[in-house]
Amino acid sequence: MATGTEHLARMGEQVVSADAGDVLACVGLGSCIGLALIDRRATVAGLAHIMLPAAPASGTPNGKHADHAVPALLEAVLELGAARHRIDAVLVGGASMFSFGTDGGQQVGARNAEAVHAELAKLRLHPRAEATGGTRGRTMRVRVADGRVVYKEAGGTEVELFSTPVGLRVAA
Repeated sequence: MATGTEHLARMGEQVVSADAGDVLACVGLGSCIGLALIDRRATVAGLAHIMLPAAPASGTPNGKHADHAVPALLEAVLELGAARHRIDAVLVGGASMFSFGTDGGQQVGARNAEAVHAELAKLRLHPRAEATGGTRGRTMRVRVADGRVVYKEAGGTEVELFSTPVGLRVAA
């Protein structure tokens, strides 16, 4: 990827940019989901590092939970000039990092991916590419200049996930 300023979305955070030199990143996505919303024509991208499916009823809304993070990220990229009808959504992460017996434990990664999909559907946004599931952590990077998304699994090599108008789905 091109070098520029790299903005890191830590757990529960989001980063957005309209600067073509910027790269957005989520490092150490295990069961968390990295959600990128990209408008390539406007050269705007946002990336959220989502930890859990839904905020507790008594909790304060924040970026940790899909039900708050997804609409907040959409609002942030629209404020930077993205057009809703041109936004591409890309998901990475949602791994099953821990085994809790034969029933698969709580499957937090799968629940996170399902929750992000549900929130995107509510907003009438459809994922164009996805690399979720599996048992390995991932790092995700989004280049604002052209919306190119790459990820790398722990111990693996970098994979281009999204770069053309035609999406690609990678099954883990």
